[in-house]
Amino acid sequence: MTSQILAKASSFSFRNMFVRESGAAGTGATGAALVGVGMESPDTLVSFRQVQKSYDGETLIVKNLNLEIRRGEFLTLLGPSGSGKTTSLMMLAGFEVPTSGEIRLDGKLLNNVPPHKRDIGMVFQNYALFPHLTIFENLAFPLKVRNEGFREIRYQVDKVLEMVQLEKFAQRYPGQLSGGQQQRVALARALVFKPKLVLMDEPLGALDKQLREHMQMEIKHIHQQLGVTVVYVTHDQGEALTMSDRVAVFNNGIIQQIDKPEILYERPGNSFVANFIGENNRLSGKLVSQDGDICLVALPMGERVVARAVNVGQIGDEVSLSIRPERVVLNDAAQAVENRFNGQIREFIYLGDHVRIRMEVCGAQDFIIKMPTSQFDSNLREGDVVPLGWAAEHTHALDPV
Repeated sequence: MTSQILAKASSFSFRNMFVRESGAAGTGATGAALVGVGMESPDTLVSFRQVQKSYDGETLIVKNLNLEIRRGEFLTLLGPSGSGKTTSLMMLAGFEVPTSGEIRLDGKLLNNVPPHKRDIGMVFQNYALFPHLTIFENLAFPLKVRNEGFREIRYQVDKVLEMVQLEKFAQRYPGQLSGGQQQRVALARALVFKPKLVLMDEPLGALDKQLREHMQMEIKHIHQQLGVTVVYVTHDQGEALTMSDRVAVFNNGIIQQIDKPEILYERPGNSFVANFIGENNRLSGKLVSQDGDICLVALPMGERVVARAVNVGQIGDEVSLSIRPERVVLNDAAQAVENRFNGQIREFIYLGDHVRIRMEVCGAQDFIIKMPTSQFDSNLREGDVVPLGWAAEHTHALDPV
Protein backbone atom coordinates (compact mmCIF):
# COMPACT_ATOMS: atom_id res chain seq x y z
CA MET A 1 0.00 0.00 0.00
CA THR A 2 2.83 2.37 0.81
CA SER A 3 4.39 1.79 -2.60
CA GLN A 4 1.06 2.63 -4.21
CA ILE A 5 0.89 5.88 -2.29
CA LEU A 6 4.40 6.84 -3.40
CA ALA A 7 3.62 5.92 -6.99
CA LYS A 8 0.56 8.16 -7.02
CA ALA A 9 2.62 11.00 -5.62
CA SER A 10 4.52 11.11 -8.92
CA SER A 11 1.42 12.44 -10.69
CA PHE A 12 0.36 14.78 -7.91
CA SER A 13 2.62 16.52 -5.42
CA PHE A 14 0.94 16.43 -2.03
CA ARG A 15 3.81 18.54 -0.72
CA ASN A 16 2.47 21.42 -2.82
CA MET A 17 -0.71 21.31 -0.74
CA PHE A 18 1.39 22.55 2.18
CA VAL A 19 3.23 25.38 0.42
CA ARG A 20 2.32 28.69 2.07
CA GLU A 21 3.01 32.19 0.95
CA SER A 22 5.49 33.82 3.31
CA GLY A 23 7.83 36.79 3.34
CA ALA A 24 11.60 36.65 3.65
CA ALA A 25 13.02 35.57 7.00
CA GLY A 26 13.17 38.37 9.51
CA THR A 27 10.44 40.51 7.91
CA GLY A 28 6.77 41.08 8.65
CA ALA A 29 4.97 40.22 11.89
CA THR A 30 6.71 36.87 12.30
CA GLY A 31 10.11 38.38 11.66
CA ALA A 32 9.44 41.12 14.21
CA ALA A 33 8.54 38.50 16.81
CA LEU A 34 11.72 36.57 16.10
CA VAL A 35 13.89 39.66 16.23
CA GLY A 36 12.18 40.76 19.42
CA VAL A 37 13.02 37.58 21.29
CA GLY A 38 16.33 37.09 19.52
CA MET A 39 16.53 33.35 20.16
CA GLU A 40 14.97 31.46 17.25
CA SER A 41 16.70 30.43 14.05
CA PRO A 42 14.86 30.64 10.70
CA ASP A 43 14.56 26.84 10.74
CA THR A 44 12.64 26.85 14.03
CA LEU A 45 8.87 26.40 13.80
CA VAL A 46 8.04 25.74 17.46
CA SER A 47 9.89 26.87 20.56
CA PHE A 48 9.37 26.15 24.25
CA ARG A 49 11.18 28.60 26.54
CA GLN A 50 11.50 27.93 30.26
CA VAL A 51 8.08 26.24 30.19
CA GLN A 52 6.82 24.76 33.44
CA LYS A 53 3.55 23.04 34.30
CA SER A 54 2.06 22.27 37.69
CA TYR A 55 -1.49 21.14 38.41
CA ASP A 56 -1.40 21.71 42.17
CA GLY A 57 1.00 24.66 42.48
CA GLU A 58 3.63 22.49 44.14
CA THR A 59 4.69 19.54 41.99
CA LEU A 60 6.12 20.35 38.55
CA ILE A 61 5.05 17.93 35.83
CA VAL A 62 7.19 19.76 33.25
CA LYS A 63 10.35 21.49 34.49
CA ASN A 64 12.04 24.36 32.64
CA LEU A 65 11.41 22.91 29.20
CA ASN A 66 13.55 24.50 26.49
CA LEU A 67 12.99 22.95 23.10
CA GLU A 68 13.15 24.03 19.46
CA ILE A 69 11.31 22.03 16.82
CA ARG A 70 12.56 22.44 13.26
CA ARG A 71 10.41 23.04 10.22
CA GLY A 72 9.53 19.82 8.43
CA GLU A 73 10.96 17.44 11.02
CA PHE A 74 9.35 14.45 12.67
CA LEU A 75 10.04 14.84 16.39
CA THR A 76 8.95 12.20 18.88
CA LEU A 77 8.46 12.88 22.59
CA LEU A 78 9.29 9.57 24.27
CA GLY A 79 9.12 8.58 27.90
CA PRO A 80 7.38 6.52 30.58
CA SER A 81 3.98 7.40 32.04
CA GLY A 82 4.14 10.61 34.05
CA SER A 83 7.34 11.84 32.41
CA GLY A 84 5.77 15.06 31.04
CA LYS A 85 5.69 14.20 27.34
CA THR A 86 1.90 14.23 26.91
CA THR A 87 1.51 17.34 29.06
CA SER A 88 4.03 19.12 26.81
CA LEU A 89 2.04 18.10 23.73
CA MET A 90 -1.23 19.23 25.32
CA MET A 91 0.27 22.65 26.12
CA LEU A 92 1.38 22.98 22.51
CA ALA A 93 -2.11 22.00 21.32
CA GLY A 94 -3.74 24.51 23.68
CA PHE A 95 -5.57 21.99 25.87
CA GLU A 96 -3.34 22.83 28.83
CA VAL A 97 -1.98 26.25 29.85
CA PRO A 98 1.68 26.60 30.92
CA THR A 99 2.21 27.60 34.55
CA SER A 100 5.13 29.73 33.34
CA GLY A 101 7.27 30.22 30.24
CA GLU A 102 6.48 30.77 26.57
CA ILE A 103 5.42 28.58 23.67
CA ARG A 104 5.75 30.04 20.17
CA LEU A 105 4.64 28.80 16.76
CA ASP A 106 6.34 30.45 13.82
CA GLY A 107 7.35 33.29 16.15
CA LYS A 108 3.79 33.86 17.45
CA LEU A 109 3.19 33.56 21.18
CA LEU A 110 0.61 30.82 21.78
CA ASN A 111 0.05 31.00 25.54
CA ASN A 112 -3.34 32.74 25.27
CA VAL A 113 -4.39 31.51 21.80
CA PRO A 114 -7.33 29.04 21.89
CA PRO A 115 -6.74 25.59 20.31
CA HIS A 116 -8.95 26.19 17.23
CA LYS A 117 -6.96 29.29 16.27
CA ARG A 118 -3.47 27.75 16.46
CA ASP A 119 -3.39 26.27 12.93
CA ILE A 120 -2.49 22.87 14.35
CA GLY A 121 -3.82 19.45 13.27
CA MET A 122 -4.37 16.81 15.96
CA VAL A 123 -4.53 13.00 15.80
CA PHE A 124 -5.79 11.22 18.92
CA GLN A 125 -5.39 7.61 20.02
CA ASN A 126 -9.17 7.07 20.04
CA TYR A 127 -9.54 8.62 16.54
CA ALA A 128 -12.20 11.15 17.76
CA LEU A 129 -14.23 10.83 14.55
CA PHE A 130 -17.86 11.98 14.36
CA PRO A 131 -19.82 8.69 14.28
CA HIS A 132 -22.93 10.28 12.68
CA LEU A 133 -20.97 11.77 9.75
CA THR A 134 -19.62 9.97 6.70
CA ILE A 135 -15.89 9.80 6.08
CA PHE A 136 -16.23 12.60 3.51
CA GLU A 137 -18.16 14.74 5.99
CA ASN A 138 -15.62 14.07 8.75
CA LEU A 139 -12.82 15.26 6.47
CA ALA A 140 -14.83 18.23 5.24
CA PHE A 141 -15.59 19.46 8.75
CA PRO A 142 -12.26 21.32 9.39
CA LEU A 143 -12.66 23.07 6.03
CA LYS A 144 -16.29 24.03 6.65
CA VAL A 145 -15.51 25.70 9.97
CA ARG A 146 -12.85 27.69 8.09
CA ASN A 147 -15.53 28.82 5.61
CA GLU A 148 -13.99 27.15 2.57
CA GLY A 149 -16.20 26.89 -0.54
CA PHE A 150 -17.76 23.60 -1.61
CA ARG A 151 -15.51 23.14 -4.66
CA GLU A 152 -12.36 23.69 -2.57
CA ILE A 153 -13.66 21.32 0.10
CA ARG A 154 -14.32 18.56 -2.43
CA TYR A 155 -10.91 19.07 -4.04
CA GLN A 156 -8.99 18.91 -0.76
CA VAL A 157 -11.00 16.00 0.66
CA ASP A 158 -10.59 13.98 -2.54
CA LYS A 159 -6.84 14.55 -2.43
CA VAL A 160 -6.36 13.42 1.18
CA LEU A 161 -8.62 10.40 0.59
CA GLU A 162 -6.35 9.47 -2.32
CA MET A 163 -3.28 9.99 -0.13
CA VAL A 164 -4.50 7.55 2.55
CA GLN A 165 -5.95 5.09 -0.01
CA LEU A 166 -9.57 5.46 1.14
CA GLU A 167 -11.24 6.93 -1.98
CA LYS A 168 -13.82 4.11 -2.07
CA PHE A 169 -14.86 4.66 1.54
CA ALA A 170 -15.93 8.31 1.34
CA GLN A 171 -19.63 7.57 1.95
CA ARG A 172 -19.14 5.05 4.74
CA TYR A 173 -19.44 5.85 8.42
CA PRO A 174 -16.56 5.42 10.93
CA GLY A 175 -18.25 2.39 12.53
CA GLN A 176 -18.08 0.60 9.17
CA LEU A 177 -14.26 0.85 9.00
CA SER A 178 -11.50 -1.15 10.65
CA GLY A 179 -9.29 0.38 13.32
CA GLY A 180 -6.47 0.98 10.85
CA GLN A 181 -8.82 2.63 8.36
CA GLN A 182 -10.28 4.88 11.05
CA GLN A 183 -6.77 5.92 12.06
CA ARG A 184 -5.99 6.85 8.45
CA VAL A 185 -9.16 8.96 8.38
CA ALA A 186 -8.07 10.71 11.58
CA LEU A 187 -4.67 11.38 10.01
CA ALA A 188 -6.27 12.72 6.82
CA ARG A 189 -8.56 15.02 8.84
CA ALA A 190 -5.53 16.49 10.62
CA LEU A 191 -3.88 17.20 7.27
CA VAL A 192 -6.77 18.32 5.07
CA PHE A 193 -6.72 22.01 6.10
CA LYS A 194 -2.94 22.25 5.55
CA PRO A 195 -1.85 23.09 9.11
CA LYS A 196 1.59 24.39 9.98
CA LEU A 197 1.99 21.61 12.53
CA VAL A 198 0.50 18.16 13.18
CA LEU A 199 0.40 16.67 16.70
CA MET A 200 -0.11 12.94 17.31
CA ASP A 201 -0.90 11.61 20.79
CA GLU A 202 -0.10 7.87 20.80
CA PRO A 203 -2.24 7.39 17.68
CA LEU A 204 -1.33 3.72 17.17
CA GLY A 205 -1.76 2.53 20.75
CA ALA A 206 -5.13 0.85 20.09
CA LEU A 207 -3.93 -1.19 17.09
CA ASP A 208 -2.55 -4.74 17.08
CA LYS A 209 1.19 -5.24 16.57
CA GLN A 210 1.15 -6.05 12.85
CA LEU A 211 -1.21 -3.22 11.93
CA ARG A 212 0.68 -0.82 14.20
CA GLU A 213 3.96 -1.56 12.42
CA HIS A 214 2.27 -1.10 9.03
CA MET A 215 0.81 2.26 10.10
CA GLN A 216 4.20 3.39 11.40
CA MET A 217 5.63 3.13 7.90
CA GLU A 218 2.55 4.74 6.30
CA ILE A 219 2.77 7.76 8.61
CA LYS A 220 6.52 8.02 8.03
CA HIS A 221 6.11 7.97 4.24
CA ILE A 222 3.23 10.46 4.28
CA HIS A 223 5.40 12.80 6.36
CA GLN A 224 8.20 12.45 3.82
CA GLN A 225 5.80 13.25 0.98
CA LEU A 226 4.29 16.34 2.59
CA GLY A 227 7.18 17.80 4.54
CA VAL A 228 4.81 18.93 7.29
CA THR A 229 6.19 19.26 10.83
CA VAL A 230 5.04 16.44 13.12
CA VAL A 231 5.29 16.14 16.91
CA TYR A 232 4.50 12.60 18.00
CA VAL A 233 4.03 11.25 21.54
CA THR A 234 4.63 7.61 22.44
CA HIS A 235 6.00 5.36 25.17
CA ASP A 236 6.99 2.75 22.56
CA GLN A 237 10.75 2.90 21.98
CA GLY A 238 10.61 0.89 18.76
CA GLU A 239 7.99 3.23 17.33
CA ALA A 240 10.13 6.26 18.15
CA LEU A 241 13.28 4.77 16.61
CA THR A 242 11.43 3.69 13.45
CA MET A 243 9.61 6.91 12.59
CA SER A 244 11.53 9.91 13.89
CA ASP A 245 14.09 12.39 12.63
CA ARG A 246 14.83 13.20 16.28
CA VAL A 247 13.64 11.80 19.60
CA ALA A 248 13.37 13.72 22.88
CA VAL A 249 13.55 11.32 25.83
CA PHE A 250 11.58 12.59 28.84
CA ASN A 251 11.82 11.56 32.50
CA ASN A 252 10.61 13.38 35.61
CA GLY A 253 9.49 16.38 33.53
CA ILE A 254 12.93 16.91 31.98
CA ILE A 255 14.36 16.06 28.55
CA GLN A 256 17.18 13.64 29.33
CA GLN A 257 18.54 13.61 25.77
CA ILE A 258 17.36 14.74 22.34
CA ASP A 259 19.04 13.38 19.24
CA LYS A 260 18.75 11.23 16.14
CA PRO A 261 17.47 7.70 16.88
CA GLU A 262 20.76 6.01 16.02
CA ILE A 263 22.72 8.32 18.32
CA LEU A 264 20.30 7.78 21.21
CA TYR A 265 20.67 4.04 20.82
CA GLU A 266 24.39 3.79 20.12
CA ARG A 267 25.56 6.72 22.28
CA PRO A 268 23.18 7.25 25.22
CA GLY A 269 24.04 10.27 27.35
CA ASN A 270 23.04 8.81 30.71
CA SER A 271 21.88 5.58 32.36
CA PHE A 272 18.19 6.39 32.06
CA VAL A 273 18.41 6.76 28.27
CA ALA A 274 20.56 3.61 27.96
CA ASN A 275 18.04 1.57 29.94
CA PHE A 276 14.90 3.07 28.41
CA ILE A 277 15.92 2.93 24.74
CA GLY A 278 16.17 -0.64 23.53
CA GLU A 279 17.63 -3.56 25.47
CA ASN A 280 20.62 -3.05 27.69
CA ASN A 281 23.04 -5.04 29.87
CA ARG A 282 24.10 -3.08 32.95
CA LEU A 283 27.17 -3.75 35.07
CA SER A 284 28.07 -1.67 38.12
CA GLY A 285 31.63 -0.83 39.15
CA LYS A 286 34.08 1.89 40.17
CA LEU A 287 36.12 4.20 38.00
CA VAL A 288 39.80 3.19 38.23
CA SER A 289 41.39 5.47 35.64
CA GLN A 290 40.55 7.70 32.70
CA ASP A 291 42.54 8.78 29.66
CA GLY A 292 40.50 11.18 27.53
CA ASP A 293 37.29 9.46 26.50
CA ILE A 294 38.54 5.97 27.47
CA CYS A 295 38.33 4.69 31.03
CA LEU A 296 38.95 1.57 33.09
CA VAL A 297 36.24 0.28 35.44
CA ALA A 298 36.67 -2.31 38.21
CA LEU A 299 33.71 -4.64 38.83
CA PRO A 300 32.84 -5.98 42.32
CA MET A 301 34.39 -9.41 41.64
CA GLY A 302 37.67 -7.91 40.42
CA GLU A 303 37.17 -7.91 36.65
CA ARG A 304 38.39 -4.86 34.71
CA VAL A 305 36.40 -3.40 31.82
CA VAL A 306 37.63 -0.88 29.24
CA ALA A 307 34.87 1.54 28.25
CA ARG A 308 34.02 4.90 26.68
CA ALA A 309 33.82 7.54 29.41
CA VAL A 310 30.47 9.18 28.60
CA ASN A 311 29.07 10.42 31.91
CA VAL A 312 31.46 9.64 34.76
CA GLY A 313 32.66 11.41 37.89
CA GLN A 314 36.00 11.29 39.70
CA ILE A 315 38.36 8.36 40.15
CA GLY A 316 36.84 6.00 42.69
CA ASP A 317 33.25 7.03 41.95
CA GLU A 318 30.54 4.50 41.13
CA VAL A 319 29.70 4.06 37.44
CA SER A 320 27.20 2.03 35.45
CA LEU A 321 28.35 0.20 32.32
CA SER A 322 25.96 -0.18 29.39
CA ILE A 323 26.45 -2.96 26.79
CA ARG A 324 23.88 -3.72 24.09
CA PRO A 325 23.06 -7.49 23.79
CA GLU A 326 23.80 -7.61 20.05
CA ARG A 327 27.32 -6.23 20.64
CA VAL A 328 28.41 -9.26 22.70
CA VAL A 329 30.23 -12.06 20.83
CA LEU A 330 30.94 -15.67 21.80
CA ASN A 331 33.77 -18.18 21.48
CA ASP A 332 36.50 -17.40 18.92
CA ALA A 333 35.03 -14.00 18.01
CA ALA A 334 35.73 -12.85 21.58
CA GLN A 335 39.48 -12.95 20.94
CA ALA A 336 39.23 -9.84 18.74
CA VAL A 337 37.78 -7.50 21.41
CA GLU A 338 39.27 -5.74 24.46
CA ASN A 339 36.87 -7.03 27.11
CA ARG A 340 37.04 -10.85 27.37
CA PHE A 341 35.45 -13.00 30.07
CA ASN A 342 33.82 -16.39 30.63
CA GLY A 343 30.09 -16.79 31.16
CA GLN A 344 27.70 -19.62 31.96
CA ILE A 345 24.64 -20.18 29.79
CA ARG A 346 21.41 -20.19 31.82
CA GLU A 347 18.66 -20.16 29.21
CA PHE A 348 17.87 -19.99 25.48
CA ILE A 349 14.88 -17.94 24.31
CA TYR A 350 13.92 -18.53 20.67
CA LEU A 351 12.27 -15.50 18.98
CA GLY A 352 12.19 -16.52 15.33
CA ASP A 353 14.70 -14.23 13.65
CA HIS A 354 17.06 -14.28 16.66
CA VAL A 355 17.88 -16.16 19.83
CA ARG A 356 18.30 -14.51 23.22
CA ILE A 357 20.85 -16.24 25.43
CA ARG A 358 20.60 -15.50 29.15
CA MET A 359 23.96 -15.90 30.88
CA GLU A 360 25.73 -15.32 34.17
CA VAL A 361 28.56 -12.90 33.41
CA CYS A 362 30.78 -10.99 35.84
CA GLY A 363 28.32 -11.63 38.67
CA ALA A 364 25.27 -10.49 36.66
CA GLN A 365 22.63 -13.24 36.58
CA ASP A 366 20.59 -11.87 33.66
CA PHE A 367 23.22 -10.86 31.13
CA ILE A 368 21.60 -11.13 27.68
CA ILE A 369 23.23 -11.91 24.33
CA LYS A 370 21.19 -11.45 21.17
CA MET A 371 22.26 -13.63 18.23
CA PRO A 372 20.69 -13.97 14.73
CA THR A 373 19.20 -17.43 14.27
CA SER A 374 21.39 -17.96 11.20
CA GLN A 375 24.53 -17.51 13.35
CA PHE A 376 23.39 -19.54 16.36
CA ASP A 377 25.62 -22.46 17.33
CA SER A 378 23.27 -25.41 17.87
CA ASN A 379 25.97 -27.22 19.88
CA LEU A 380 25.56 -24.79 22.78
CA ARG A 381 23.78 -26.17 25.85
CA GLU A 382 22.42 -24.74 29.09
CA GLY A 383 25.12 -24.91 31.74
CA ASP A 384 28.01 -24.52 29.26
CA VAL A 385 30.77 -22.10 30.25
CA VAL A 386 31.92 -20.23 27.14
CA PRO A 387 34.26 -17.32 26.35
CA LEU A 388 32.57 -14.07 25.42
CA GLY A 389 33.46 -10.42 25.00
CA TRP A 390 32.61 -6.99 23.73
CA ALA A 391 34.54 -4.03 22.34
CA ALA A 392 35.44 -0.97 24.39
CA GLU A 393 33.81 1.31 21.80
CA HIS A 394 30.47 -0.42 22.46
CA THR A 395 30.77 -0.10 26.25
CA HIS A 396 29.44 3.10 27.79
CA ALA A 397 30.49 4.25 31.26
CA LEU A 398 27.57 6.24 32.64
CA ASP A 399 26.18 7.69 35.86
CA PRO A 400 25.38 5.10 38.55
CA VAL A 401 21.83 3.78 38.83
